[in-house]
Amino acid sequence: MLLERFLANRADRTLQAYTADIADFARFLQQAPDAAVARFLSGGPDLGHHTVLAYAVGLRQQGRARATINRRLATLRALMRTAQDLHLMEWSLDMPSEDQISAAVEERSTSESVHYLLPRHPDEIDRLDIQHYALRETLGANYLAPVDLPTTVLDVGCGTGQWGFEVSVKFPNALVIGLDLMAGKPDRPPRYRWVKGNLLEGLPFARDRIDFVHQRLLITGVPLAFWPAVVAELVRVTRPGGWVELVEPPGWIDQQGPATERLLGLTAEFSTSLGLDTTGVVFESLDGYLQEAGLARVVRRQISVPIGRWGGQVGSLMVTDLRAGFTRVCEVLKARSLLSAEEGRDLIRLAQEEWEHGRMSWTFGIAFGQKP
Repeated sequence: MLLERFLANRADRTLQAYTADIADFARFLQQAPDAAVARFLSGGPDLGHHTVLAYAVGLRQQGRARATINRRLATLRALMRTAQDLHLMEWSLDMPSEDQISAAVEERSTSESVHYLLPRHPDEIDRLDIQHYALRETLGANYLAPVDLPTTVLDVGCGTGQWGFEVSVKFPNALVIGLDLMAGKPDRPPRYRWVKGNLLEGLPFARDRIDFVHQRLLITGVPLAFWPAVVAELVRVTRPGGWVELVEPPGWIDQQGPATERLLGLTAEFSTSLGLDTTGVVFESLDGYLQEAGLARVVRRQISVPIGRWGGQVGSLMVTDLRAGFTRVCEVLKARSLLSAEEGRDLIRLAQEEWEHGRMSWTFGIAFGQKP
């Protein structure tokens, strides 16, 4: 109803401009226009301002002209006025100023990871290792692709490096490279090398050089719109006959309880403002991305990782992983005045009870393919 009212009785050129602007904002929020506007209105002033600021920064980084950015923000401002006139929102939105947008662009351009959901934290190494062990035990291996005696292996978004360390042990003659923005653990195998790099800016390797390229759990760092290009880049550096493997979960947990659902909902709201996938598109598209990038013999599989006591050692590891991960997310939300410290503590406590005593699980998609 709001969009119909807003667009009604507009001159043709104004109607076209408003429709295009709203469609672009909806794409940023990864939803249809009606759903995107409804979600935006329900977010409140703090999340609303953060979302619009992130949108404006994204437009700047896409190289859009200042006049285009100003027009799109003016369209949102006009839409908010209509919502207020219809009594659909009781809060006002302070649009970001030019200085605020410029400062945010500068901050993000100097930041090592513009889109990463979780903040840098001393305990993050432990959490990532715990997550790795749980996945490895569930899968019964470190990968599924039929890799045979590779001479070069690349782990993109390597985190602590543990996956690559173990692959180095299995293939002691192979050069294993871990690429990430931050260095992982210092005690590395002899033929393991860490390379600093931002995947979103391209891989610092020549075409057709790597036997096996592995990428896992970057849904919290790669915006949805970047995924086809990112996978194409992985394929570019893979040699003919080599393999690429992707591992990603959706943004939900099976049989989740109310506290877990609330935590996931808050995480999704913030992730949306970063352009990250929150609707399972990446999870559902892993094999499609590989096929579109030109790979053959593409295979997709799924594994269900238990959470809680019912899942034995793996279930206990996942409880520890989720508690640490959601604690970091709550810290981010608190810093942006989107969640109080008390509510965050209560949610973590209630969710942990759900994880411990329920029968939740987290499904992971795995897809691999061979370069012709």
